[in-house]
Amino acid sequence: MDDAVFAPNNLHHESIELFRKSDPQLRKLASCPFVHRSELIDEIPSDIPGIYTVGGGRQVGKTTLLKQWMLKLLEAGKTPSDLWYITGELINDHHSLVKMVGQFSENRKKSPFFYLLIDEVTYIKDWDKGIKYLADSGIISKALVVLTGSDLSFIKEARKRFPGRHGMSDSPEFLLYPLSFRETLSVKRIFSMAEIEDLVQFHDTGSKKMDILFSEFENYMVHGGYMTAINDIASYGRIQPATFSTYSDWIRGDMLKRGKKESVLNEILSALIRQYGSQATWHSIASATSIDHHATVSDYIDLLCDMEVVFVNHAIIEHKLCAAPKKARKIFFTDPFIMHSARAWIESVKKPYEESVLPFVADAEKAGSLVEGIAIAHCRRKYSCFYIKAEKEVDLAYIKNRKVNQVEVKWTNQIRSSELSQILKYPGGIILSKQKASGKIENHPVVPLPLWLLNFY
Repeated sequence: MDDAVFAPNNLHHESIELFRKSDPQLRKLASCPFVHRSELIDEIPSDIPGIYTVGGGRQVGKTTLLKQWMLKLLEAGKTPSDLWYITGELINDHHSLVKMVGQFSENRKKSPFFYLLIDEVTYIKDWDKGIKYLADSGIISKALVVLTGSDLSFIKEARKRFPGRHGMSDSPEFLLYPLSFRETLSVKRIFSMAEIEDLVQFHDTGSKKMDILFSEFENYMVHGGYMTAINDIASYGRIQPATFSTYSDWIRGDMLKRGKKESVLNEILSALIRQYGSQATWHSIASATSIDHHATVSDYIDLLCDMEVVFVNHAIIEHKLCAAPKKARKIFFTDPFIMHSARAWIESVKKPYEESVLPFVADAEKAGSLVEGIAIAHCRRKYSCFYIKAEKEVDLAYIKNRKVNQVEVKWTNQIRSSELSQILKYPGGIILSKQKASGKIENHPVVPLPLWLLNFY
């Protein structure tokens, strides 16, 4: 059962202290300037048998999350031999998986309960058949099984294939996002939790705190919510070229694994970046490339969405509270750092941080589109999000309590009423701005955008 290939990730079988000090992920955390502890660590059940899934994009920290969760269980007194971490990257197919898990279960037959963590389960050929067999046969009936995957379609597959096998937990599915702006402030210890709450409630928005808030948001536009990039800047004053390459290599590798072409991926990402923040159709994207058919564009973007590289913001049918499928879409990267990594690969520059990222965020027009994407990416974590395509456009329309809330993003030094004609038609519409002071335009609230982002975890 304890195959030597998995031993480096199961050092707790020797001693908890060895695991804490020498586990690959935990050891790396110990050397980082900043360490994030996701709230999911406390939300994933610790004593309810069933099959649970943790989805999230590449390099977002799923493996680190599992190791931190394991350490929490061990420190709570769980029997070390009852926890087993394996990675799908080292398992060929579902036959191998069933054999390995069957042996582990047999060795744990005297244990009342055990834990099985399968990281990147989608690497295993026919993984779902293996998990279904293990569940149907009762082999994992007294186990808490956590599966992770970087392709979000695997969560849909698990929901479809394993109904009724999630135990009594309220939530069998978890999604790990890059850090929000608020989480980044917390991790970097910029403000205390009490200070953040005061800012959210507008209790203390003094000029000094607003200066700090805006300065940190400008940093967020560069490193996004990725801990490696955040720690690079803290350690080296820049994001290292290898950090950009690590992420872009994963995007390319995962697409190649799905039978896609690197050259086509390059063209589509290039087109998305050129048209960033603009309304687009599959036809318009295809016409900006050498791709013959719009269906190819749709296929690639669907995969990029499943991988949490990009997301599609649809126009809304307001009276139906749903997407308008025939209207143009807006496509954004899920995090600024992902966009910068994609651009670094496409542009093939030696010093991405200095030659690509800093000039991009210093460009007022490009920064405006980037900020719009950040605002929508945060909002979609809590609400269904769209944009309004009417006489003029409204950047964001999100549904809360079956009501449409309208938001316009204006990341400019001056806001002109003539640019707000559409949002001003909505009595409850708000304007997110680059201004550090709150105010009103024709009775519509103008809110500093970084302040508004603090509402999203």
